[in-house]
Amino acid sequence: MDRNHSEGHIVLPIFYHVDPSNVRNLVGSFKTSFEDHESKRPTDEVKRWKDAFAKVGKLKGIHIQDNKSETEYIQDIVDDVTRKLMNSAPRITSEKLVGIDDQKKMLLGLIEQADIRVIGFWGMGGIGKTTLANAVYEEVSPKFECRLFLKDVSEKIKKQGDESLRNELLSKLLDEKEICIDTPFISYPYQDRLNNKKVLLVLDDVRDPDQIDFMGVKYFGTGSKILVTSRDRQVLRNGRANHIHEVKKLNKKDSLQLFSTFAFKLLNPVVDFQDLSCKFVVYAQGSPLALKVLGSNLYTKSKKEWESEVDKLKQYVEPKISQILKSSLDGLGELEKNIFLDVACFFKGEKMDIVEKILSNYYMGARCGIRNLADKCLLDSIDGYHISMHDMLEEIGKDIVRQKCKENPGKCSRLWFPEDVDQVLRYNQGTISIEGIKLNMSQIEELQLCPYVFENMFNLRYIYFYKPEIGKEDWNPKLLANQVDSVSLPNKLRYLCWDYFPFKSLSSFNPKNLIVLKIQYGNMEELWNEDDNMDLINLKEINISNCNKLRKIPNLSGAINLELLHCSNCERLFQLWDEDNHRDFVNLREINISNCTNLRKIPNLSRAINLEILNCFNCKSLVQLGNEDDHLLFFLHRTLLI
Repeated sequence: MDRNHSEGHIVLPIFYHVDPSNVRNLVGSFKTSFEDHESKRPTDEVKRWKDAFAKVGKLKGIHIQDNKSETEYIQDIVDDVTRKLMNSAPRITSEKLVGIDDQKKMLLGLIEQADIRVIGFWGMGGIGKTTLANAVYEEVSPKFECRLFLKDVSEKIKKQGDESLRNELLSKLLDEKEICIDTPFISYPYQDRLNNKKVLLVLDDVRDPDQIDFMGVKYFGTGSKILVTSRDRQVLRNGRANHIHEVKKLNKKDSLQLFSTFAFKLLNPVVDFQDLSCKFVVYAQGSPLALKVLGSNLYTKSKKEWESEVDKLKQYVEPKISQILKSSLDGLGELEKNIFLDVACFFKGEKMDIVEKILSNYYMGARCGIRNLADKCLLDSIDGYHISMHDMLEEIGKDIVRQKCKENPGKCSRLWFPEDVDQVLRYNQGTISIEGIKLNMSQIEELQLCPYVFENMFNLRYIYFYKPEIGKEDWNPKLLANQVDSVSLPNKLRYLCWDYFPFKSLSSFNPKNLIVLKIQYGNMEELWNEDDNMDLINLKEINISNCNKLRKIPNLSGAINLELLHCSNCERLFQLWDEDNHRDFVNLREINISNCTNLRKIPNLSRAINLEILNCFNCKSLVQLGNEDDHLLFFLHRTLLI
C-alpha cells in the first residue's frame, strides 16, 4: 500500500473466500486472526498490518466465492490486470502534442498540490484545451483508482440530458451497470461509495457551472482531481476552480511545425513552400485547430492552389474552423452579440477606454458586456490598452453581418467592405438600418459627396473614414465635397473620424451624443459657428491636427468632460477660444498645439486641475501662457517663451 501512495502503483485485492467488509472493518475471522498475531508480534507491526488491510478493504477488487469456478476468476483477474496496464502505458508523442510541454509540466505540478482539487483549462475554441487536458490526464491517470475523460459535456447534455450523462459517469466510475438516478441529487449509498474513491475526472467543454456540481464531484474522495475545460472563464470561477490556466497560443516555431506535420507530413515545410507556409501560420495566430485544418486541406496541392487559398482567407474563414468558432457565439445575449459585432466591424485595435465610453453611451451595461466577451475568449487585449480579437473571429463577425444583406448593402447594420460603402455613398442608398461605416479610402475611386448623403441614416452612430499611415505626401483625397460647405450628419453620431474631411465646417451637425471627434488633414475653416451654443456634454476627445485652414477653435464651453485636445500642425490657427467662452475643464488631461506657428496666446487654464501635458513645441509666435503650474509637463522648445 505504501507503493500505491508514493508511486501510484496499482493495487488489485483478491478477496479469497472472505467478505471485503470483514477486511475493511477487521471483524469476523480477520478479528480472530489479528488477536492471535497480537500475542506473537510487535504491537506497531500489527498496527501497520491493520491499517493496510483497512485500506485494502475499501479498494475495488475481486471477491472469490463459490458461485463460479476459480478458472473463471483467474481469467477475470488476467483481463482486469491487462486492461489496467494498457490504460497506464505511455502514449507515443503525436503531432497533437506540439508545443505543450511547458504548460503540461506546470499543470502536473499543480496536480501534486493537496489544496488544489479543481483545475480549469480556459481558452478560445480550437486553442488546444482538450489536447492539453488529455495529455495531463494520460500522464497522471495510473495514480488514480478511478479515472474518466468525459468529452463534449455540454453537447452530450443537450442530446441525452444531464441525468443520463451523470448516470453514465457514475456507472463507469463505480463499475456498475445501468445506474439509474432520476433525481437532482445523488442518493446516499452512491455518495458513500464515491467518497471512498480517489477519482481523476476530466469534464471537457463545460458551458454551465451547474454541470460540474451536478456530476457529484463534491462527493469524490480525498486526493481526487477534477480537470474542467471551458471557453468561459466565469463558468470556471463559478464552478469553484482552485486554479484557472489560460491555454497559450502556439509560438511561431511550434505553429510552423504543427502546420508542416499536416501540410507535408514533415516537421518542417518544403523549401519552395516556406514563405507560403509562414503566411498560413500568421493567419492562424497560434490556433492549433486552424493550423491542423489548413495544413490538412493543403496536403499534396500545387503551389498555385496554395496561393489561391491564401487569397481566399482574406475574406472567408475555412468552414471547419468557422463551425467551431461560431459555436462560441451560441448563447450570447443581445448586448454581447452587438458589442462583438461592433468590435469585429469597427473597433478592433482601438483604445480600450475610448471603446468602452462609446459603447457605454449607446448600450446599457456595455462594460459588463465587454468583460463577459473577454471571459468567453471572444475579445482580448494584447497590451492592456487596445481592444482586440482573433482575426478569424473578426472575419466570422463580419460575415454574420454581411450575410443578412449581401444583395442590398444599404440595409446592412454595419458597413466596412469598400465596394459596399462606395455603392451606398455614391448612389445615396443609405437607410435607417445603417449604424456604422468604416472605410479605407485608399481602396475606392474618387467620389463626390452630396450634403444629404447621410440624411436617411438616422441611426448612424459611427463614422470612420481613414487613410492608412503610409505616404501621406502624394495622397489625393477620395471623398470630395460636391460644391457645398457642409454636410448633414445624424444626431446619434458617437464617433466621427474622417481623415481629409472635405467640407468647410460641421455647422449643420448637433454633436450632443458625440464622444470622439477626429478630423485630421481636413479642409475645415471652422468647426461650427462661433455663436452656436453647441451641446458638447459627452465629448471627450478632439483631434483636429493638420487642418491648415482652421484659424480658431470655437466655443467649447459645453465640453465639460473633454479629456484630450489635439490641434497640432494647424499653421493658421491663431486663437484657441475666447477667455469668456470657457468652463472649468476639470477632466482635461492633455493639450497638444505643437507646430501651430501663428498661435500667440493660450487662455487661462488654472482651473483645469487635471491637466498633465501642454505641448507647445515650435509654437514660434507664442508669447503668453494663460497660467504656469508646477504639475504640468510643458514642451516649450522653439517658442518665444524660452
